Amino acid sequence: MAKRKTLLNVLLILFVLSFFVTPLGYYGKILLNRLFSFAPPVIETSERRQLPDYNWRLKDEAWNFFNFEKSRGRVVFINFWASWRLPSEAELSSIQSLYDKYQGKIDFYIITNENRPPVEEFMVKHEFSFPVTYLIIGDRAPLEIPEPPFSYLIDKQGYIVIEKEGIADWDTRKVHEVLDDLLAE
Repeated sequence: MAKRKTLLNVLLILFVLSFFVTPLGYYGKILLNRLFSFAPPVIETSERRQLPDYNWRLKDEAWNFFNFEKSRGRVVFINFWASWRLPSEAELSSIQSLYDKYQGKIDFYIITNENRPPVEEFMVKHEFSFPVTYLIIGDRAPLEIPEPPFSYLIDKQGYIVIEKEGIADWDTRKVHEVLDDLLAE
């Protein structure tokens, strides 16, 4: 019986170690992040902050400058992410699903401060098709530029409806209902 217990302990230790030194661990951590991500909380109407303005220079996928002003009066989803951050990778699948359902209806800003080559490689590897936006470091922005992952959902009047630090599951009935309500306003 003692040998069996020792063998089980060794197997358990090897399993735990595999999460740190093998690809199994990497994908296991992504899976665990996804399993423990939930729909983000909605900010009470009386607690919502309004963007001071829409003056914000960004770069699109082709590295062309544009201004966030083009999203004034529209529902906007903003996510700050980094290809090298495991929680970002875990969250982006649900953002892709949200984009597939709402593209053309709301404006998506999936923002990174990385260079194009690693981002393009990451997008191809994971088969993501949402548009990537590039942050111009040091430029002023109408909202806080947090550490990724971090997301905002903004209504047509510029009020922040959702402000979520860390990962969330964006492909839920709750999020869809919030978006449908914001689009109907």
